[in-house]
Amino acid sequence: MQNKKMIIVGSGLVGSLWAYILKIRGYDVTVFEKRSNPKNQASPAGRSINLIITSRGLRGLEVAGLLEKILPITVPVYGRQIHAKTGETLFQPYGRDKSECNYSVSRWDLNKALIEACESIGIKIHFEHDIESIDFKNKILKFKTPTETKTQNYTQVFATDGAGSVIRKSLIENFPNDYHEQVDWLDSDYKEVHLPKLSDGSAAIEKNALHIWPRGTHMMMGLANADSSFTMTLYLPKANHSFAFSNLQTEKNIEDLFQSEFADSIQHLPHYKKEFLTNPQGQLATVRLNKWVYQDSVALMGDSSHAIVPFFGQGMNLGFEDCTTFIKLLDEPHSDWAHAFQNYDESRRPNANAIADMALENFIEMSDKVGDLKFQFKKKIESLIEKEFPEMYRSRYGLITYTLTPYALAKEVGVKQSALLDSLLSKIQKPEDLNLLETKKLLETEFTPWMKAQGINTQSYKPKLS
Repeated sequence: MQNKKMIIVGSGLVGSLWAYILKIRGYDVTVFEKRSNPKNQASPAGRSINLIITSRGLRGLEVAGLLEKILPITVPVYGRQIHAKTGETLFQPYGRDKSECNYSVSRWDLNKALIEACESIGIKIHFEHDIESIDFKNKILKFKTPTETKTQNYTQVFATDGAGSVIRKSLIENFPNDYHEQVDWLDSDYKEVHLPKLSDGSAAIEKNALHIWPRGTHMMMGLANADSSFTMTLYLPKANHSFAFSNLQTEKNIEDLFQSEFADSIQHLPHYKKEFLTNPQGQLATVRLNKWVYQDSVALMGDSSHAIVPFFGQGMNLGFEDCTTFIKLLDEPHSDWAHAFQNYDESRRPNANAIADMALENFIEMSDKVGDLKFQFKKKIESLIEKEFPEMYRSRYGLITYTLTPYALAKEVGVKQSALLDSLLSKIQKPEDLNLLETKKLLETEFTPWMKAQGINTQSYKPKLS
């Protein structure tokens, strides 16, 4: 690679990780960011949607050598805690055992830590530089600052400027025959409220679980912060529902919602009515783009090319995997920019589209199905099979969350697994009815050979700590 000067637009999660990975590989990296430096700022209220770091995110941090810096600000999450309207709870473990867990982290805290890491190794981040335009022919970026307009020449530029990416929109406007986007807005929006820690510093609810209040058309979720408080996120229809955002304009409306749907949480939410009224209402969309690169000079990464809804906890992990895929291509012997850009585009898009589809499916699962007895029974049987035959069976969730199996392939596996489980469930009424010998034979003849042919490894990815 002759050119070693890299321009990155956007210092969000993907942009800051990508900048760090490039810098430690010897590239000269400059980052432009429209926000001000978060170093001395408090987290903006109601805008976090706590993140889950899983295998692909861990891999990205490992490649950067930042895993041990980030893990201390995370909280291990071992499963789902389902809250019924009656107040009863059900815990559904994620992995085979406690060695398999997700990591909850504040988006703000993680981004702040990554930016600090970038600055510590000499990466220059120009804050308050809002990109206005890009000239693809002459390779010039134009930025607006609080005091002036600046231009910046580039040879290669990486657009990590988020779901509203100016660079993505510019590609579509300048080359309408080549670039097409599809933006699908979810019919539900979200709001956050804060669940504080107890006076003794402990968590008010189980800290190491994702809490879900599934109510069919709507739900509430809770994920722990490092200080034992929780970020609670409500997903509600925008309109045309008794508990739609359009009908929740007063404290009385909000109290009615919580008393009816989330009554067991009220005791832990001292300011939920005020926070609901004052915190911003966020929108959710799936963004797809048919092509992520322009020649060998512009590449889109992260949400700028593939924003997805948060219901599989994979948006950030997908973006971090963009980084590990791209750097692997750049590291290949005799690689050049054209090769790296083309292969990045062709390899990543099918996987991004697959997890986008599965994230939308998971919204229905989390808001509705997790509270359904038939679904719970199916999950119990799947968990039993996975524990009894760990070398032969790995759930779709497990493949996505704990391995590095490509998303598109995991989606295929899920289709086959659903048919397999439905066949087994048609013959039994309770878990102890499952004939393990027959199940093993079925796996050996109809499932495992296909898995092996695809090169799927069911073992968990374990990052190396120094």
